[in-house]
Amino acid sequence: MGKRKSSRKPQAPKKREPLPTTFTCLFCNHEKSIQVKLDKKAGCGWLDCKVCGQKFQCAINYLSSPIDVYSEWVDAADAVAAEAREAEKLRSASNISSRRAGGASQRIDEDEDDRGGYEGEGIVADDEDYD
Repeated sequence: MGKRKSSRKPQAPKKREPLPTTFTCLFCNHEKSIQVKLDKKAGCGWLDCKVCGQKFQCAINYLSSPIDVYSEWVDAADAVAAEAREAEKLRSASNISSRRAGGASQRIDEDEDDRGGYEGEGIVADDEDYD
C-alpha cells in the first residue's frame, strides 16, 4: 500500500512592489520631490522637481523604467559638474601664469601707490609721529 498524497494548496504568486516614480532632488535635496513620467510611444522620459523646478528629458526604450531616467539625470549632472571643475582648473592655471608674467609691473605700480600716502575724501593724514 502506498502513502496518501498530502493535500497542499498551491502558493499564490508573490505581489511585486511597484518601482518608485518619485525620488530625491540633487539640487534642492527634498525627498520625493522628483516626479518621473514616461511616454513609451514617443520614446521620451521626463523628470521634474516640484520644489526647485529642475527639469530633464531623455530618450527611453520599451524596457526603460523611471529609475533609468533618474539615473541618466544623475550621470548628466555629474558630467556637467566635472566639466565645470575642468574649466575652473584651466582658468586658475591661466590666471597664475598671467600673474607671473605681469608680476613685475604690478610691483612697480604698488610702490608708486605707497609713496603718495593716503589721499582722498574722508581720509585725513596723521599730524603726529609715532614712536
